Amino acid sequence: MTMTRKDKSTDKTPRHVAIIMDGNGRWAQMRGRTRLIGHHAGAKRVKEIVRACPELGVECLTIFAFSTENWKRTQSEVAGLMKLFKRYIRHETQSLCEQNVQVRFIGDRVRLEPALVDLMDNLELLTSTNTGINLTVALNYGGRDEVARATRRLAHDVAAGKLDPREVTDETLPKYLDTCLLPDPDLVIRTSGEARISNFLLWQSAYAEYEFIDTLWPDFTPEEFRKVLNRFGARDRRFGAVPA
Repeated sequence: MTMTRKDKSTDKTPRHVAIIMDGNGRWAQMRGRTRLIGHHAGAKRVKEIVRACPELGVECLTIFAFSTENWKRTQSEVAGLMKLFKRYIRHETQSLCEQNVQVRFIGDRVRLEPALVDLMDNLELLTSTNTGINLTVALNYGGRDEVARATRRLAHDVAAGKLDPREVTDETLPKYLDTCLLPDPDLVIRTSGEARISNFLLWQSAYAEYEFIDTLWPDFTPEEFRKVLNRFGARDRRFGAVPA
């Protein structure tokens, strides 16, 4: 289906959309399948949403792939997810390059296996000069962990005499965050009917608009994505101010 943005929200498209891709496991269980089958279906949906972004006017897309808390899941599910991440990168590298997508990964890579980190590093390098949509994948990511790591880096610079603590403002810390090269998200979407943010982009989403939708992630089509963006366009974003 060809998607257009001819309604009143056309000039109010969010520049940066972040998505908590929830519901893969439930989608599979409703069909009598294993949770990993749901994650594979979710990965296919990622490809469709990434392809839809340029036509919909979205410049930056950040997706929550694996949180610092997801290690609590069963060993078999975690192992299956890690294999899926490696498979996705291997199979999609050429396609992402052809689509002119620039890929970045955020999160703590220390706990990830070296083979996966190598693939992540290589994909970032291969797409570093691409000028299309910016796709950011949050992998072993947690908002509190990100702020803690950023604070350690900031404190190190203070101790080294590179930064005067008296000059630290709310504009200083973002320079140390994983997302330092990205604009803050305008819109955060969570699928599957859960209404919580799950430790995702805590600092960056201070003034983001939120959409909590009932659709499970594998069923979240580009057409539904367009409808969510249209609803965003009708919102009045005041950032703490009042209408003139």
